[in-house]
Amino acid sequence: MAEDLTIAKGTKAEQYTTLLPQIKALITGEPDQTANLANITAALKEQFGWLWVGFYLVKNNELVLAPFQGPVACTRIRYGKGVCGTAWQQAKTLIVPDVEAFPGHIACSSLSRSEIVVPVFKNGEVIGVLDVDSVDLDTFDETDQRFLEEIVSWIE
Repeated sequence: MAEDLTIAKGTKAEQYTTLLPQIKALITGEPDQTANLANITAALKEQFGWLWVGFYLVKNNELVLAPFQGPVACTRIRYGKGVCGTAWQQAKTLIVPDVEAFPGHIACSSLSRSEIVVPVFKNGEVIGVLDVDSVDLDTFDETDQRFLEEIVSWIE
C-alpha cells in the first residue's frame, strides 16, 4: 500500500502539528521496529529537509547505526563520545547550535553545522537515540525538542 505524506507550511510548530498525526498513523499497528524507524526518519527528512535524520540503537554497549536518511554516516559510536554518545550517557536531549563548539564532536559529515540528539527510552533505559543534523547553525530549539521527544516516545 502506498503512503502519502502531506508536507505542511507555516511555523515550525505548525509543521510538526501536521506531521505528528501522520507519523503516528504510519507506525500504529506496525510491530516491526526497523520499519517504524525508517518511516519516522523519512517523514522528518521530507518535511524539514534536514541534512541527516536517523537512529542509532544501543547494541553491545555502543550505538550502532540504524535506519536513517541522508549521507553515509558513522557506523558505531561509543558511550559518552560525541553528541550522540553524550546524550546516551546523560539520558537527555542535547541541542547543539554549533557542532564545532561541542567538545569531542564526531564529524560524520563536514556539512553538519548544528545538531539535536533525542534519547529513546524503553522501561527507563536508553535503547537508542534520534540524531538530526542541519547544514545551518542554530537550527534546533525547544520546539524541536518537544515534538521530537513526543515522536520517540511512540517507539516500542
